[in-house]
Amino acid sequence: MQKTGGSTLRDLTKFSDQATLPADPGDALRRFLREEYLERGGNPLLNLYYRMKPLIPRPLQLALRRRYITRQAQRQFPNWPIEPCVVDLLRDYVLETVQLNGGEAPHSCAFWPHGKQFAFVITHDIEWDAGLRRAPALGALEKKHGFTSSWNFVPERYPIDWAILEELRAEGFELGLHGLKHDGKLFASRKIFEARVNQMKVYASKWGLAGFRSPSTLRNPEWMHVLPFEYDSTFPDTDPYEPQPGGCCTIWPYFFADLVELPMTLPQDHTLFEILGHRDIAVWQKKASWIMRHGGMVLINVHPDYMMTQERLSLYEEFLVWMRSFDGMYHALPLEVSRWWRARNASRVSLRDGRPAILGPAADKGVLVRARPGEDAVTWTPVSP
Repeated sequence: MQKTGGSTLRDLTKFSDQATLPADPGDALRRFLREEYLERGGNPLLNLYYRMKPLIPRPLQLALRRRYITRQAQRQFPNWPIEPCVVDLLRDYVLETVQLNGGEAPHSCAFWPHGKQFAFVITHDIEWDAGLRRAPALGALEKKHGFTSSWNFVPERYPIDWAILEELRAEGFELGLHGLKHDGKLFASRKIFEARVNQMKVYASKWGLAGFRSPSTLRNPEWMHVLPFEYDSTFPDTDPYEPQPGGCCTIWPYFFADLVELPMTLPQDHTLFEILGHRDIAVWQKKASWIMRHGGMVLINVHPDYMMTQERLSLYEEFLVWMRSFDGMYHALPLEVSRWWRARNASRVSLRDGRPAILGPAADKGVLVRARPGEDAVTWTPVSP
């Protein structure tokens, strides 16, 4: 088994190396991050549907998915749209740390640069060339409100208009890969997976791509570490409605060996609007508010293929305006978040000249904080060194 590096509660809290720390519940955390609680193999009926999906007309696809959601919604774990198990693990760990250190939390490194309270990341999966043509308009809406995002495309499914992608890049957006063909076969066998990884290496090098999301969020935790990218953003934290139901249960980045995983922590637009039929952004607001309270990462995935009606655009703009109203936001591209998380993971809090300090690559942006465990959340308060 490939070990998950930099993904224990000690890594997450980054308490001072002078502190007395409790035993780390690493096995419990790893069980969630690697989805070890799931039965392998999945549902045969659902697997058959996704093998046949390319042959099924789009209206019939939606009808079949909508009929199946009642069964999917019966899944008890992880809870949707909020699964608190990792947040609860963290709170208990912090509380025990405080007790072991005389009632006061040791210094630690804030989750986000400059002591920001939470992160906000916008990503897009471009399913078809029609979605690619719509991308500039959606990007312009985000820029209007001071946001940038990443755009994941499928190079062997539809013609790639590089003029559009280069226009997005010139506007400060990021590009990533969304598989090769979007045919549901990436993880069908190790042979197929390795062959496609080799081809993805070529694309990543040629086009300067650092990020990846697997089509249909299909995934295998045992294989993810060999992906030729700096980060992956395939795992939802919780999603019973995906082709591969489940989730990693965390609202913070973590590692598969040297690969940073940026979990999708908000329900996808396709799920919310196309499958479940929601007509407002209440679920997004509820989930984002919970993530912000716990200092996590609000990561949304929006498809230009499904978002370009006036009603959908109005809902998305409403959400962007709502997010912009909050102080303490670290808004960044996925690659920036990934590199920050690497820097933070490679740093430590220790004494320098008798005073606590952040030592390592996160020293220039990191902020010392102290934790205060409450009944339902941990508060991280900046402190002077």
